Amino acid sequence: MAPNPPENRQRHLITSAIPYINGIKHLGNLVGSQLPADLYARYLRARGHEVMFICATDEHGTPAELAAAKAGQPVAEYCAEMHAVQAAIARGFRLSFDHFGRSSSARNRTLTQHFAGKLADNGFIEEVSEKQVYSIDDGRFLPDRYIEGTCPNCGYDRARGDQCENCTKQLDPTDLINPRSAISGSTRLEVRETKHLYLKQRSLRGDLEAWIDSKHDWPILTTSIAKKWLNDGDGLQDRGITRDLSWGVPVRRGDQPWPGMEGKVFYVWFDAPIEYIACTAEWADANGLPDAAWQRWWRTDMGASDVTYTQFMGKDNVPFHTLSFPATIMGSREPWKLVDYIKSFNYLNYDGGQFSTSQGRGVFMDQALEVLPADYWRWWLLSHAPENSDSEFTWENFQTAANKDLADVLGNFVSRITKFCRAKYGEAVPPGGTMGAREATLIDDLTTRIRAYETFMETKEIRKAASELRAIWGLGNEYLQAAAPWTVFKTDPDQAAAQTRLGLNLIRLYAVLSEPFIPDASASTLEALGTTDRSWPVDVAAALTALPVGHAFATPEVLFRKISDEEREDWQKRFSGIRS
Repeated sequence: MAPNPPENRQRHLITSAIPYINGIKHLGNLVGSQLPADLYARYLRARGHEVMFICATDEHGTPAELAAAKAGQPVAEYCAEMHAVQAAIARGFRLSFDHFGRSSSARNRTLTQHFAGKLADNGFIEEVSEKQVYSIDDGRFLPDRYIEGTCPNCGYDRARGDQCENCTKQLDPTDLINPRSAISGSTRLEVRETKHLYLKQRSLRGDLEAWIDSKHDWPILTTSIAKKWLNDGDGLQDRGITRDLSWGVPVRRGDQPWPGMEGKVFYVWFDAPIEYIACTAEWADANGLPDAAWQRWWRTDMGASDVTYTQFMGKDNVPFHTLSFPATIMGSREPWKLVDYIKSFNYLNYDGGQFSTSQGRGVFMDQALEVLPADYWRWWLLSHAPENSDSEFTWENFQTAANKDLADVLGNFVSRITKFCRAKYGEAVPPGGTMGAREATLIDDLTTRIRAYETFMETKEIRKAASELRAIWGLGNEYLQAAAPWTVFKTDPDQAAAQTRLGLNLIRLYAVLSEPFIPDASASTLEALGTTDRSWPVDVAAALTALPVGHAFATPEVLFRKISDEEREDWQKRFSGIRS
C-alpha cells in the first residue's frame, strides 16, 4: 500500500531556526524549533511526499569569538568542534535533517556576498557614517547584542542593543537607558564614528506589508509580532548589516572588493538566514549533485514554484524572519523562494522559573539524553509544545506523561497482545474467527481519529495531534478490555484468535502512526513484528490485515519503563540549579 499515489506527491522545504554555536541548547530551544520541524518532516515523508529538511549551526559574531577565547581555542577550531557536538546531540534526539550545515561554509560566504551585491545593485544598500558604542575597558566596538541596558519601550532592565527579549521591540544600542558592556559589565562606554552598510528596509515596506497581509493562515503569534514590528513606533527601520569584527563573512560586493569596507564582516543576522539556502547547496555538494539539485528547492525559475516552504522558530526569531530576511530576498529582485508558513512558538519555562545556563538550572539537550532515551523527551515536549502560550516543564508532569501515556496506554497494549499470543498461539499471527460488530465499530472510530490526526499534523497543530494520537492508542486498550480475548479463549479459541490477530495488526498500525513522535519505539516495534511495512493507513480496515495469518513475530521488550518517584525526586534536585 503506497503512502500516497504519485499524482498527489508534493514537495516540502522545511527549516528550523539555526542554533547558535556557543554551547549546548536547553529543552526550550529544542521544542521551539528543531523538534516540531522534525515531527512535521517525518509525517510528510510517511505520507510519501518529497521533503528537504535542513538546519545548521550559526557560527559568526562576537558570541563565538568570546566562547572560543574562553575555551582557549582559535574561533574556527572552536566552531568546528561545537558543530560536531551539536550534530551528535541532534542525532541523539533523532532529528532527521537531510543536512546539518554550518553558516561559516564557503557556500554561505559566497551567497551572502552575492545577496549584498544584488541589494546594492538595486539601490537597497546605503553606506552610513554612524556612531557606535566602543568599550574602553574591553578595547573593542561592542556589537549590538553585547550592550545591555533598560528598554525604553517596556522598562526591561536586561534588554540587548539589538532587541528587547521581553517586548520583542527592535532597538539600537543608543536607545538603551543606562547601557553597559555585556562582556565585562563596564559602563565606560563611548560613542565613536565608523562606517557601515545599511539595508534600506523602509524602501521595501510596501512589498513586506503586502506579503505579510497575504498570509491569512499564519498563526496569530507570527502575524501579530510581524505587524507590531512593522508598524510600532516609527515603523520599519533601515538596518545595519556590517560589523567591525574579524570573524564572519568578509564584506564584498559579489566577487569584488567593497571600497571603504575593508576589514569588516557582515552582521551575523544578515548572513545566518542565508545559510538556509547555503545549507541546501552544502547538501548537494555532500552528495555529489549539481547546483540544479538545490536550486530546484530555492529558485522559482528552477522549479521551486511548486515547493511549500515552512519555517519553525521561537517567537524571538519572528521579526527577523518576517521582515529582515524577506527584505533581503525581495531586494535581490531575483526569483528566490519566500517562506509560505512560519510556525512560531512561545517559551518553555522550567519548573517555576526559567532555564539558566549560568545557574545550571533546567535540563539541557545532552543531559536529557543521559537521563532517558530520546522518545521520552520527544513525547513530552511535543505533547506540551508552547503553541498558544508559554508552557512549563515540571518533573511531576513529565513523570505522569511517561508513565500513563507511554507505559500504561501504548506500552501496556503492545505487551498484553504479544504475550497473550505467545502463550496461547505461539509467536505467529493466529488463524481463525471472524470480525464482528465490535471490530467494525473500532475500525470506524479509528478511521475518524486517524483522519483528525492527519488534519492536525498537516495544519501543524502539534498538541492537538499528540492528543489525537494518544486517543488512538486508547481505542486499542478499550477494545482489548471489552473483547477480553483471554476470557473468550476459554470457550471460543477461534474468536479469541481473530481478536488477537486484530490486536497484532493494531500494534503495527500504532508504530506507523507514532513514528513522527517516537521514532525509536516505532522502529523497535516494527522490528519485533518482523515487518518493514510502514504504509500509511489510508484504508484502516485494510491496514488491520497487513500482518497475515502465519506471519512470525518476536515478543518485544518493554517499550517504556516507568519512572519511579525516587528518580523523579533525584532529577528534580539535580537540575534545580541549587548548589549543595
